[in-house]
Order: sequence, then C-alpha cells, then structure tokens
Amino acid sequence: MRTIFILALMLRVSGTAGDPVISVPGSPWTRHAIDDTSQGADGVKLGDFNGDGLPDIVTGWEEGGVVRVYANPGAAKVRDAWPQTTVGEVKNVEEAIFTDLDGDGRLEVVSGSEGKTRTLFWHREIDGQWRTDAFPAARNTQMWMQAAAVDLDALHGPDLLLGSKGDGAAVGWLQAPAKPDDLCAWIYQKLREAGWLMSLIPHDMDGDGDADALFTDRKGRRTGLFWLENPGAEANRRHEAWKEHAVGGLGKQLMFADIGDVNGDGLIDVAVAAKPVEIVICLRIADGGWKEHVLTLDGNNLGDAKAVKIADVNGDSLPDLFFTCENAKGKLEGIVWLEQQPDGPWKQHTLGGPEGLKYDLMQTLDLDGDGDLDVITCEERDQLGVVWYENPLRLRP
Repeated sequence: MRTIFILALMLRVSGTAGDPVISVPGSPWTRHAIDDTSQGADGVKLGDFNGDGLPDIVTGWEEGGVVRVYANPGAAKVRDAWPQTTVGEVKNVEEAIFTDLDGDGRLEVVSGSEGKTRTLFWHREIDGQWRTDAFPAARNTQMWMQAAAVDLDALHGPDLLLGSKGDGAAVGWLQAPAKPDDLCAWIYQKLREAGWLMSLIPHDMDGDGDADALFTDRKGRRTGLFWLENPGAEANRRHEAWKEHAVGGLGKQLMFADIGDVNGDGLIDVAVAAKPVEIVICLRIADGGWKEHVLTLDGNNLGDAKAVKIADVNGDSLPDLFFTCENAKGKLEGIVWLEQQPDGPWKQHTLGGPEGLKYDLMQTLDLDGDGDLDVITCEERDQLGVVWYENPLRLRP
C-alpha cells in the first residue's frame, strides 16, 4: 500500500506545474499568545534553554529592539503567557538562535541585525547578568538575516554559518577561534555572493557526514533554491571554496523553505514558499537529482507567500504543509494548512482566519500534550506577537 502511495504521489507531483489547490470550508484554530508585549516579532527558533527537557523559544523583536527567550511552561500552563527573559537590547534585530559557543553546557543566544545596525551579536549570561557583545568581523558589515551554529572545521566547537541581504550580501561563515570569548579572533569567510537570503539550513545533502548549506535567495542575479557542498573540515581549515548545486525554483522569488520526506520514499525533499502565492516542492530522486512541482494557492483569499513547514497535521502518516503569508491585509487568511491526499489534489484548510498581516517561519510541536502537532509562529504587523495555534483535529487511530 505504501508503494502504491509513493508511485501515485510521484505521478501527481511530477505533473504540470501550477496545479491548483482545492479550498475547503472550516473554522480557524484557537490562537494563544506566548508574548504580545513588544513590536515586530521576527522569527521563532527552538532549544532547551533551561535544561528541563522542553523546547524553549528565542525571538528577536525588530521594531521593539529586544531579544527574548521564552521558557516552555509545560502542557498544563502552555495556554498562558510564557515566562520570558530579555537577553539583549538590539536595534533592527532580524535573527536569533540558540547555541553554546563557549562549550560550558549552557545555551547562549546569537542575534543578527539588518537596517543601519548590520551587526552580529553574542548574548550570554555572566555572573547572573546578561551581556551583549558584537563580533568585530561582523560589525556594521552586512544585513544579517540567517544564522546557524555548526562545527565546520573540527577545531574549536561551533562556527556560525551566516546569510545576509542587500549591499555586499553573501553566504559565509564565522570561524571560531581557540578561545570563543576572544571575539576579535573570529574570522569571516565568504562562500557565495547573494541578493537576499531567506532560508539557510545546515543539512548533509550528499551523505558524506558533514553539514552542507541549503539556502533560498529571493533577490539578485541568481534566485532560487541551492545548496553549497561542504568540502570537509580539513579543507575548511584552509578556507577552500564550496561547490554550488542548483535544486529548483530558479528565477523565482523564493521565501522560507523546509526539508522533509514529502512523498514517503525515504529521501529528503524540500518545500519552499514562492511569490506570489505558490509552494515549490522539490522531490529528491534516487540519482541525486530533483523533480520540481508547483502548487498554486488562491491569491484572492491569501496574502503573499512567506514560509512553508512540512508536518503530518492530521495523523494519517502523509506529510502535510503549513503555509504562512505576508501582505495579508484585507485577505481571509494569513496562515493555512494543506492536506496531502494519496490520489487527489491538495486540500487547503483554514487555520489563522483574517487576523494577522505578516507571519513568519514556523515550528511544530505537541505543546498541549494531546498527541497532535500544534504550530508556533509570529506575526509582526498586527502585533499578534509570538503565538501558537492549537490543533483541533481528531487524529486517526
């Protein structure tokens, strides 16, 4: 039965680009505010910040100028506002991630700013006080949009894989020194010119055991979905080049992407939101290539494409898709989910309703302990803030 599903899906997904999605009626999911007390919530990243085994959240508030950590209170209290810690005050903050750069076993936060700030910061707790320091090699240099902590040279713990936008934009990495708190010793290495980086995902794309860089570039001379091949730790110590590979969506304005096995064949695929209101699905095939398909959503009822997330929403073992929008003023939806069917078109279901103008990337977790996946995201124009939507579906046995 599983083989029949995979074959049916491959035939459907490899068909004519631009296949429509069927909208079905429904009610919005219940929204819960994690924090709505600042302005311009811009992204949600996860990590166990306090060591209690529950995923916590870090978010930068672009207009509010703060970087905050939210401690997951557990299923019993998850519908209330979450306990928060402001770990730094940074203007124009665009990105914030958890990482342990100094190897002390406790997570710190790295944030990146755009606008006039154009700096990468390290937020860490020292003697009970939070301290914010800029990396000199990434101060007033680029508008930093994405960051990921990954050890690229097997020397001194995590390095920082980075992406930016605007003048001088690039994919690059910040090489950690022997003493990570010697910020002047961090060295920036450029890997590829860019226009406007959206997603930057470390993932072993070629199965050689190291983390490559999968990314979407929405502006500039070469737009689309690509990956850069990590040449290995020894080559990175010599600062050698990374080979570029094209995946799909070339020439399109691609936004946030996600990786996962969309068609159940055991290979990792990529789904990416594309302007104006599309999802580009790039299926990995056995020879290492890609087969591309485009889902066209209803632009009359949705805002412009912003992000996509692969997750089994209804518990039927078929991966579904969450989809968020920006520029959703006057539209019926800013966030929806798409149900995958083994032998028919994707079905678009309501999720967020008409509230919210500009959503962002998403995380999926069973926050309330009822066995299904809820969705965490943020909204930065209607000032809904950092929110989660409670999955109301009755999962199939």
